[in-house]
Formats: sequence, C-alpha cells, structure tokens
Amino acid sequence: MDPGLVQLDQGSGGRAMHELIDALFLSAFDNPLLSERNDSAVFDIPGGRLAMTTDSYVIDPIFFPGGDIGSLAVHGTVNDLAMRGARPLYLTAGFILEEGLPVGDLQRVVASMAEAARKAGVQVVAGDTKVVPRGKADKLFINTAGIGMVPAGRDIAGDKARAGDLVLINGTIGDHGMAVLCKREGLAFENDIQSDCAALNGLIERMLEAFGGIHVLRDPTRGGVATTLNEIAEQSGVGIRLFEEALPLRDDVLGACEVLGLDPLYVANEGKVLAIVPAGGAEAVLSAMKSHPLGKSSCIMGEIVSDDPGRVLLRTRIGGCRIVDMLRGEQLPRIC
Repeated sequence: MDPGLVQLDQGSGGRAMHELIDALFLSAFDNPLLSERNDSAVFDIPGGRLAMTTDSYVIDPIFFPGGDIGSLAVHGTVNDLAMRGARPLYLTAGFILEEGLPVGDLQRVVASMAEAARKAGVQVVAGDTKVVPRGKADKLFINTAGIGMVPAGRDIAGDKARAGDLVLINGTIGDHGMAVLCKREGLAFENDIQSDCAALNGLIERMLEAFGGIHVLRDPTRGGVATTLNEIAEQSGVGIRLFEEALPLRDDVLGACEVLGLDPLYVANEGKVLAIVPAGGAEAVLSAMKSHPLGKSSCIMGEIVSDDPGRVLLRTRIGGCRIVDMLRGEQLPRIC
C-alpha cells in the first residue's frame, strides 16, 4: 500500500478516513465551527436575507495556468452568491476522490482552496469525503454549497433588466476556457494564456457602494457571455445588443480561438461579471470597477433594448447585425 496515494479505506468512515480528514481538511480549513465536527454547522448571522447556492467541479486537468480545481470551487461558489448581491459567509465542501490519486496532488488542491477561501473572506465550515475505486471517477471531484447574507434593499436578479440599461463587464472574455483547453491539449502559443479564476465579491461590493441600483449581475461561466446574456434576455423579456468593436478580447485568446475554430463569446470565464445597469448609474459603476484590481479593463459592451425580446444581437464593425444564440452542445467539455 503506497502511503502517497489515496486508498479506498480512506473513504470508508473508519480510522483511515478520520486520519485523512484530520491531516488535510481540518488543518487547512481550521475554524471554530468546523472543529466542532458535527454533521452540520449552526451559526448566527446579522439581520438580513440569506442566499444559498450549490455547485460541482469536475474540471480536466485539475491544475491549469492561473488556478486549479480547489481555487475554482471556492471562487465559483463565492461568485454565485455575490451575483445576487449577497456577502458570502460560509461554504461546505464535498470531495469525491479516485483511488490512486496522489496525496500530494490532494494536499496541493486543499491548500489552494484554503488560501482562496481566506482571500475571499469565507470559511469552509462542513464537508464530506468519499473515495471510489480506480476508474470510477477522474482523479477528484468537488461539490460545494455556499451561504451568504443579502443586505436590506438589494434586489438583483436575472429578470430585472430593462430597456435603456447598459451592459458592463470587468475585463477580457474567454481567458479561463482557453487556458484550460491549451493545457489539456498541450497547445503552446507565444504567451501562456492564464485563467481569470477569481473571487468577485470584493469587486461587486465596490460596485454596489458606487451605485446601489444595479439590476442584474451574472458570471458568464459555462456557455460564456453569449449563453449568459441569452438567459438574461429570456428572463427579463428584453433584447440585448452587443457592440463588436467593444468586446474585450486578449490577442492571444482571440488567436487561439481562431486557430481552433471557436467563438470567444461562448468560451467559459471564471473571473468575470456581467452587470446590467441603468444608464444613469453606468459611469459610477464603471469607475468603481476600474478602481478595483479585478476591473481595470472594465468596459461597456452593449445595451438593453425593447426590440427582439428574448434575443441577443451583435452589431458588427461594418454596421451589420447577427444573432448570437444560446450555446448548443458542448464546445469545451470539463471546463468548470
């Protein structure tokens, strides 16, 4: 039995599992609630509404330029809460480990996850660990849940977009998906493309401090900007018009997409927020975004219109217009 590999009995509920939990998870996520070792965490919160989310992470490869499955799990969960205007507080983490996973890889993932939680200002207060036989999983899967508090007066949701609003984004699109794909396929370009994986709660708090009337916040993960905007258009019953010349794209990401025949509008992001903001508040929000490290390349990339409800259109550089439909099929598998 190799002590450097995950073993089946480490998921059996017995001593080996408890030793793994003590050595890895309890030490990494150490906090009073987790150290109670109960089946659930009980805690008090300031007055307000709660937001709760859950997600699962199955990315391949589990380490990629700019992040790994551990930081991705924290950032993705924190961001889902922040998109409703919530202040993330607590996370849970469930680990499904494949027999034979190098313990060193698991340690690296857990350490990254702990650091991401610390920087985001959240605590991992409960968890679960299972080990499955070789070939029954692909190295490591993580399931999370997150809870946050929504301050009074915030009402941000996908059905709030209104004609006249502007569409803002905090930087370039497609970085995460192309970083993962290039790593997976061993593709080399002149510059290494880095994932944009990041927790956005600090940025969003700054945006809401500048203007509390933001209508919609969404992170364009799987399916990219195009799919997320289509969801908003359908929820709100409005049309969305994008400006091709305003789309923020890194040259290396655009080049990689062209080589691979991909449309960057459909490529996943993990550190971007789409903000639908009344025109009167857009400049204040944009200024706040640019003042934050995660928003220095923020821009206005589109507008909400009453025409073509439920549809997203792209106004091209030559003055034409094309429909940007929701993603059909799977452009890039195992990205999130």
